[in-house]
Amino acid sequence: MTNNLQNSLPIGFFDSGVGGLSVLARFRELLPDENIIYFGDTIHLPYGSKTKEELIKYARNILDFMQNIGVKAVVIACNTSSAQAYDEIKNYYPFPIYPIIQTCAKAIAVNNYKRIGVFATEATVKSGKYSEELKKYNSNIRVKELASKNWVGIVEGVGENNDAERQQIKYELKEMLDFKPDKIILGCTHYPYLMDEFVKYTSKDMFIDPAEIFVKYIKHDLNMLNMLNNTNIKGEEQFYVSSNPEKFVDNAKIFYNLNKLPTVV
Repeated sequence: MTNNLQNSLPIGFFDSGVGGLSVLARFRELLPDENIIYFGDTIHLPYGSKTKEELIKYARNILDFMQNIGVKAVVIACNTSSAQAYDEIKNYYPFPIYPIIQTCAKAIAVNNYKRIGVFATEATVKSGKYSEELKKYNSNIRVKELASKNWVGIVEGVGENNDAERQQIKYELKEMLDFKPDKIILGCTHYPYLMDEFVKYTSKDMFIDPAEIFVKYIKHDLNMLNMLNNTNIKGEEQFYVSSNPEKFVDNAKIFYNLNKLPTVV
């Protein structure tokens, strides 16, 4: 395959649902020429309550699917999969795989923060992956990881979005602020969409959205690998889900504008 044909292959993105679309949206701003395949594993939503073995199985199935289609790289646009599955599957495929946690931790750690808070899903927190990766680059950093209760469901409209849920967010944020962090990492792609609630209690500057760091790194790395699709033509997009395409499109509205139903596979 010539270099031009190789570079025109799509980049795969996957997440348990629509949260990874927040990464895709930022990626699109930087790299509009790239062709995209996005897979939302909606039948297994939410990933945060799944076991490591289940998450590895889901990731392998999705990556096998993308390999069969033909991709030049895959973006794990999901903190939980990055935490629990990436290290187990990273050497099985012939294309670059970009995990959000491992990619972003170094960029965050080199800022010499003394105390970092992390809000994430239960599976991500259980893995301790944010603490592990941050301390690789800053052994003196103190990290507090908290598993947030149903924040993914609140963002996707699964919860009631009532006063009780807002009070839960307030309670968990207070617990984190009592740790007196320099910054708080929003360790799930859904969580930046709760910012209107967060800023009732602290400054927006307190929070780090890893997606912003992530997409800049991916662009840099693809450029270094001479894999960018520099055509000056807007890239094509294909969306796939494992169930409920109508609900996926409805939930996606706050993240990304989809103009047709995704394909169920």
